[in-house]
Amino acid sequence: MSADLRARVEQLLQTHHVMTLATHDGQAPWAAAVFYAPDGLDLLFLSKSSTRHARGLTHDARCAVTIQRDYRDWPQITGIQAEGRCTELHGAERDRARAVYAQRFPLVGPAGGAPAKIAQALARVGWYRFRPQRLYLIDNALGFGHRDELDCTAG
Repeated sequence: MSADLRARVEQLLQTHHVMTLATHDGQAPWAAAVFYAPDGLDLLFLSKSSTRHARGLTHDARCAVTIQRDYRDWPQITGIQAEGRCTELHGAERDRARAVYAQRFPLVGPAGGAPAKIAQALARVGWYRFRPQRLYLIDNALGFGHRDELDCTAG
């Protein structure tokens, strides 16, 4: 794994906040935008278990994500495409995920001061980790459709 490429990917993960998560429930594909917090190359997010994408992850943990801004000019496009697996977190892993997420989004932390309805909803959500197996950094400034591949299973 190229250290330079990994650093570029981690920088992009730090400067973006929303990923599109693509899942499949055995019947049909689905995509949903979710806020994430990076933990190395892993992406932590929360969701109600009743959402279509969470139900899809229960059926099949394999999924894909994209991360990008909304661009008007195609030569400016940079972003990430990744395939991997999502795991619902429990116990100490869940607590750690919430702490990492709260560093990025203080509203979900213990001192976040979330309104009562949001605090009640946060008590009922599931916490998830997306772990990429293969990731592509897209950078059209280097040529239309330019992608650098990062094999996340190596090293």
